[in-house]
Amino acid sequence: MVFKDKVVWITGASSGIGEALAYEFAKQGARLAISSRNESELERVKNQCPPTAEVMICPLDVTDFSRVNEVAQEIIQHFGYVSLLVANAGISQRALVKDTTLDVDLRIMNINYFGAIAATKAVLPAMIAQKTGHIVVISSVLGKIGTPLRSAYAASKHALHGFYDSLRAEVYHDNIQVTVICPGYVHTNVTVNALKGDGSKHNTMAEETAHGMEPAEFAQLALKAIAAGKEEPIIGHKEVLSIYVKRIFPRLFSRIISRMKFA
Repeated sequence: MVFKDKVVWITGASSGIGEALAYEFAKQGARLAISSRNESELERVKNQCPPTAEVMICPLDVTDFSRVNEVAQEIIQHFGYVSLLVANAGISQRALVKDTTLDVDLRIMNINYFGAIAATKAVLPAMIAQKTGHIVVISSVLGKIGTPLRSAYAASKHALHGFYDSLRAEVYHDNIQVTVICPGYVHTNVTVNALKGDGSKHNTMAEETAHGMEPAEFAQLALKAIAAGKEEPIIGHKEVLSIYVKRIFPRLFSRIISRMKFA
C-alpha cells in the first residue's frame, strides 16, 4: 500500500484509463482529486470508489490553462499537499494529414501536450518546496512511433517525451520523480471519441481497441510501475513490439507501416 494517504490528482478521470487509475489508487488508500470536463461522470466515479476513499471532485478543461493553476491551488489548499500528478487527459485522431484542419491539430496539441504541461507547472512549485513528488504522464506507444491517421496525436505524444525527459533531469535533486507511461491498446472509448479531420467525433470503436487490455488490468500494472519508480514503462500486448522494431530495424518498420491498413 505504498500509495496510502498519498494525495493523487488525476486529469481525464471520468472515463477510460483515468477512471481505472482512480479506482486502483483509491483501493490502495490514496486521497484523490479527480478532474475532467464532465462533472456528472466525476460524481459517478467518486460514488464507485470504496466508501472509505476521500475523493475531491475538480471539474476542469485542461485547455483552460489559467483554470488549471486555480484547480491545483484548490487541491493543495484542501489536502495540504499534492504527492502525485497523473496527467492523463487526452484525445485521439482518425484522419489523414491532408484532410485534417490546423484547428484540429491545435486542439489535439492543446489537450494532450499543453494540458499536461499546464498541470505539471501548476503543481511543480509545491513539489519543489516540499522536496518530494511524482509526476506521471500517460503517453502512448504512438509516443515512440507514428502511423497513418494519427499524425497530430503521435506528435503530441512524442512531444511529451522530450519535455518530461528534460524535466526529469532538472528536478532530480529535488527528489521529484517523473514517469512517462506508454500504453498499447486499452479497451476504452478512445477511438470512439477520436477527432476526424474536420473536428467531428469518429464514433467508431476500432477492432484493436475493442480487443485491447482491460482498463483495470492496465491500472494495476501502471501502479506497480509507478511504485517501482520506472521512468518509461511500456504496458500492452504484442503491439508494444513495434517500438523495438522501429528502434532496431527502422527501414523495415517504415515499409511495414506504409503497407498496413489503419482505421
